[in-house]
Amino acid sequence: LNYCAANPGASALLRASDMILHNHSDAAYLVVAQARPRAGGYTFLGSKDSSRQIHSGPITIIAKVTKHAMASAAEAEIAALFMNARGILPLRATLEELGHPQPPTPAQADSNTASGIINGIFKQDRSKAIGMRLYWLVGRVEQRQLSVCWGSGKKNLAGYLTKRHPPSHHKRLRPVYLHT
Repeated sequence: LNYCAANPGASALLRASDMILHNHSDAAYLVVAQARPRAGGYTFLGSKDSSRQIHSGPITIIAKVTKHAMASAAEAEIAALFMNARGILPLRATLEELGHPQPPTPAQADSNTASGIINGIFKQDRSKAIGMRLYWLVGRVEQRQLSVCWGSGKKNLAGYLTKRHPPSHHKRLRPVYLHT
């Protein structure tokens, strides 16, 4: 917000793309009082081919503190994915009605554990508290509405919204989020 106030001419830059919905999701565990995590999400339109990803401006951004304490970092990441996925489904339906068929929406998380649990690679054992969110996400993956994958935290656009960063980091990433 300080950047927007200091640069009133800033705008979002939208680039031509294949109109495929993408999401980056992140959570910061134990960063808020009462053991609550911070959840972030960055949803944008991009290309079908992830190797030549065209990054258009954001469609939605989520930056929230969750209401409940989480028992683990994986649970916090799954909660963030759940928050993001709930917002993705209406956007998918809108794009499809506008004539842009959607493959399973890639949702990138920087937690290998959360991605592994949702995709059935890891077995959920003691984390019973994440059941409702987890099974809802698993259902969306099985219905091919969502595709949860791991991605490096350095390339996760939602990490900017959840972590504390030095001013140099903010200056370096400003062009990604706003165009002047």
